[in-house]
Amino acid sequence: MKRSLVLFVCTGNICRSPMAERLLHSKLGPAAGWSVASAGLMAGCGHPASEPAVAALREIGVDMTDHLSRPLTDDLADEAALIIVMTAAHKDLLTSRFPAAGEKTFLFKSFSDKPGDDVPDPIGMPLSVYRKLRDDMSEAVPEIIEFLSHLEM
Repeated sequence: MKRSLVLFVCTGNICRSPMAERLLHSKLGPAAGWSVASAGLMAGCGHPASEPAVAALREIGVDMTDHLSRPLTDDLADEAALIIVMTAAHKDLLTSRFPAAGEKTFLFKSFSDKPGDDVPDPIGMPLSVYRKLRDDMSEAVPEIIEFLSHLEM
């Protein structure tokens, strides 16, 4: 049963948002009733995830070799019960383009105890940066799941 959509948003939808999507999806059981997706504010259609992002998730048994980028659309923004963005600039741009999504849009770091407001863009960086990003995101997943349990009420 598909209850609602959790949508992760970044810039190009080839690193951060698909990593977060797959990490949350891997921890949510089918009984949770949530679907998880990702999109980019400046994404093209059909680009694969960056190889270091794929490699970092493969190391922990999470596959994202089939990921293809897509832009954020009105339909996706409307369908999402929760939108999680990677940076304050993403939040500003998203809410200016999709004003109705403002109340359901949160910074990823609001689910983490790591300092800073933004999840830095790892594009072009070595695999070690993607590993740290993966580990930081993984630590936030339980908090996201807890938040979702309150939305289910």
